[in-house]
Amino acid sequence: MDDDTARELLRLERIRIQQLLGDATQEGADDRSAANEPGDMFDSAEPLGKEGADDSVVAELQRRIAAVDQAEERLEAGTYGRSVQSGKPIPDDRLRADPTAELTVEEARQVGNESL
Repeated sequence: MDDDTARELLRLERIRIQQLLGDATQEGADDRSAANEPGDMFDSAEPLGKEGADDSVVAELQRRIAAVDQAEERLEAGTYGRSVQSGKPIPDDRLRADPTAELTVEEARQVGNESL
């Protein structure tokens, strides 16, 4: 994959994740605000469950932004599109599906990575 295509894929991935992160952060704030409002709550554990889920989503999205950062670093270093484990080329189709991929599908399966 050429560098310009890779750069564009990573740029679009960053935008997508930042939009999701903004939505998740706002939803978390809304859930916390609603939990603090007076009124009848039929299940006092529900707000805590939602807050925990919101926090998990935000943490995963932050991890994805870090993965974009790392992929951009590999691009600048000239190693983007190659496995960080073996140095084997990662197919363009895989990089288009996940521009942050750092392992081949086979290597990811060996590691037990379910997010192929």
